[in-house]
Amino acid sequence: MSVFSSIPVFDAVTAVLLIPIASAVLLALLPGYRTTARLNVFASLLTLLAALSMLVAERPAPGQYLLVDDLNIVFIVLNTFVGFTTSVFSASYIAHELETGRLTPVNLRFYHAMYQIMMFGMNLAFVSNNIGLMWVAVELATLTTVLMVGIYRTHEALEAAWKYFILGSVGIAFALFGTILVYLVAQPVVGEGYDAMVWTILITHAATFDPALLNVAFVFLLLGYGTKVGLAPLHAWLPDAHAEGPTPISAVLSGLLLNVALYAVLRFKILLAASPEAIAPGPLMMTMGLTSLIFAAFMLYRRRDIKRMFAYSSIEHMGIIVFAFGLGGPLANFGGLLHMVMHSLTKSAIFFAVGHIAQIKGTQRLSSIRGLTETHPALGWGLVIGVVAIAGLPPLGIFMSEFLVVSSTFAKEPLLAIPLVFGLLVAFGALLLRLTGVAFGQPRGSITPAEASYIPMYSHLALVLGAGIYLPPPLVAWFQHIANLLR
Repeated sequence: MSVFSSIPVFDAVTAVLLIPIASAVLLALLPGYRTTARLNVFASLLTLLAALSMLVAERPAPGQYLLVDDLNIVFIVLNTFVGFTTSVFSASYIAHELETGRLTPVNLRFYHAMYQIMMFGMNLAFVSNNIGLMWVAVELATLTTVLMVGIYRTHEALEAAWKYFILGSVGIAFALFGTILVYLVAQPVVGEGYDAMVWTILITHAATFDPALLNVAFVFLLLGYGTKVGLAPLHAWLPDAHAEGPTPISAVLSGLLLNVALYAVLRFKILLAASPEAIAPGPLMMTMGLTSLIFAAFMLYRRRDIKRMFAYSSIEHMGIIVFAFGLGGPLANFGGLLHMVMHSLTKSAIFFAVGHIAQIKGTQRLSSIRGLTETHPALGWGLVIGVVAIAGLPPLGIFMSEFLVVSSTFAKEPLLAIPLVFGLLVAFGALLLRLTGVAFGQPRGSITPAEASYIPMYSHLALVLGAGIYLPPPLVAWFQHIANLLR
């Protein structure tokens, strides 16, 4: 703690933004895979350390463009941590892609540069105090992931990238229109110019805004950013992007990028809740959340591609998170926040495992992947733990967060607990059905030993297990404070 205590938070925020963008320039220029892979890991580590310093450094007053508060620090620390561990996983994964000829040295320079630009875009979205700047940052992060999804240049990869781009553009257009409406509703109260786009000023005057126009704005914002969250029926880009892009990008999409759009939704939910005459945002969020949960749970049974299956699992869990935040209240918000953190850690760990599995077996088809615990024990058991965690079994962290969400639903809206628990049970059955064959069936496919590091995967799983057994009191107090802020 003393290491960081003398670091001004402004310097930390500057580092969180400048390290990725400066690294991206270097990575675009430097040749050689080993150098660029190491630089990518090193830059991600420095960004993580800068983010951690925000936990203990003094916070400056909010400015026109940047804001640091309790809510966004959670997202920034989670974002930079998973960004760092994914960069470590990416180093071995991308090396294999280079050896097999799926990627060229030019592709790798592009990949590593885009990785850091993506991290810059996500970090900028989190620290933005200007709703217009936040929109730009989300769009930047989206465009970089679109380019990375299509990096293999196959017909399927390009089709997935275009689908992601088109549907993402529709969503971001809705979000832009909603942002403009918020500016228009604020303009008569706070005046023209930047002040009508500064979130801290907006929240101060929200009670005096025209509630009718604010309602319309939130609907467009929820639809727009909900597309990026992957909520049904706006989810169609997500399975293709996961299946056809590099697996590190799948880990980032599920573990990080969905959270960026969720963060934007939460910011505008707080704004709407501050207007006493506006509609309650909760019912809209709960409806989309439950729809996503139940739809994705049934779709898990139809998947034949392992990455597509876990893409639908991400849709399911983002539905649970949005439902929890829509339900509101200290307990549900606490459960939603914890579930978001646990899902990011668990799902990225699962994709780390899936990436190595696909490289070893040479396929992503579930029917061609069998008996992993026998042929590749470290990898197979890592996948087993990850699936058990994401299915919500004790004593792992997602069990605790789902228990909190279900408990708060029974307390506040008992009838909604029926579809919620039903969706969880349907998804649970699908995941265990698929896991049985993949992990314990008759071995099938290549039995070549995997030359990869499993440290990122097992470090995530260790954190998820630790959170399921014991949450430190300072962390609980911090999350409780944020849960109260979310209303």
